[in-house]
Amino acid sequence: METQQNDRIWYLTTFPEIALSHMSNKSSDYIDKFDTSVAQTFYPLLCQEEQHAIRDLALEYRITVQEIRKVTTFARDLAMWDAGSIHSWWPQLEQSVPAEISGPQRKKKLLTELERRISELRTTPTRYPAEGLPEPQRPHLKLQTKSSEKKILGWCPVASEKTLCCNLRNIDAVENCLYGCSYCTIQTFYDGNAIVDEDLAEKLQSLSLEPGRYYHITSGQSSDSLAWGDKHGVLSAQCEFARKHPDILLEFKTKSSNIAPLLKLDVPANVVCSWSLNTEIIVSNEEHFTASLEQRLDAARKVADRGIKVAFHFHPIVHYQGWDKDYPDLAQQIMSRFQPSEVLFISLGAVTFIKPVLKHLRERGETTRIHQMELEPDPHGKLSNSDAVKRELFGVMYRAFEPWHDKVFMYLCMERAEIWDQVFGKRYASNNEFEADFGQHVMSKIRQLE
Repeated sequence: METQQNDRIWYLTTFPEIALSHMSNKSSDYIDKFDTSVAQTFYPLLCQEEQHAIRDLALEYRITVQEIRKVTTFARDLAMWDAGSIHSWWPQLEQSVPAEISGPQRKKKLLTELERRISELRTTPTRYPAEGLPEPQRPHLKLQTKSSEKKILGWCPVASEKTLCCNLRNIDAVENCLYGCSYCTIQTFYDGNAIVDEDLAEKLQSLSLEPGRYYHITSGQSSDSLAWGDKHGVLSAQCEFARKHPDILLEFKTKSSNIAPLLKLDVPANVVCSWSLNTEIIVSNEEHFTASLEQRLDAARKVADRGIKVAFHFHPIVHYQGWDKDYPDLAQQIMSRFQPSEVLFISLGAVTFIKPVLKHLRERGETTRIHQMELEPDPHGKLSNSDAVKRELFGVMYRAFEPWHDKVFMYLCMERAEIWDQVFGKRYASNNEFEADFGQHVMSKIRQLE
């Protein structure tokens, strides 16, 4: 090592012009490589200050393509979380590493410390500012009809044997959503205006279902079921479908308070209106343009007063500072405003991202803290909370509903059987067993109320 160092010093002092030219060419090659690499990252979306800081540290420490990708992702997240920046953090990082450490070893320590600070932000319960996060620009969607050869009924997109699943089916009554929830997958799958299949009623009437068999079907996977009202007859067509098949459970899933069009219809007994609920902090900061929590609860109360069954989804339960008080308080609100006989089921779920949704979220770059969390892969390769956090989230909510444990069916959405064991003290042997038990509970309650 000493011989190599002496040779390098001799070369630099004996042939300085050649050595500097060689170093300049190597630097130029690295700059070209850097410019090519960052084009495939979030670097072009960063502010100029952040770009300059990352470029300077890249040139100084010769960070690799993989390291560039990681640092630019960190920078994008910090900007979206409104939690700092690489250019403001870097002087502190430099001071945290002793001056005598240099070269590749210094780079490694700097990047390790950067990653540690990002991890600390992810693992600490998220804080939301009292004034709230800025609201993004609202999309201007038009509801249009369009002829399509697509099948109208399909499986829930996350149905899998790797997790316990209720075998939910979905009607693509409307494709695309006018709301702007930061964690939602719909905006990733659909682009442009919202589309109604112009042959919706005919397709539903021509569906062949096994007579007497229970199916759980919703139209809330590709859009909000109630937000569009009964435009183009979307609700009327689905209600007639439910009337024709009395053994199915048809679920209108919503974050809306737009119940007037539904209440004008003759709603069959096997229709349930479910509200996706969250605490006011999450509604106001992450569920943009939706009805407020109070508006959703009021709408659910009015629907229940008409004798229509209701249900509630706590999905996602978000791990933020104060969640362990806010969510049980919300559970108490529900139990004080509804009778268990009016509520068919309650589901619990965690924040979960598929990789294209997380990429789309970062590309949009809107202020959010929904992904300021651990991102651990689940059995499908999706990214979600750690098992420990999930057990805590679900356990707190399940215990909050203890008075309803034997009166309202409760389940976890998209979770492994081991998590069911740890939260409920039970698991189903298969998805079919889960579906059968779900169906027996909800359909028997419907028939008791008829």
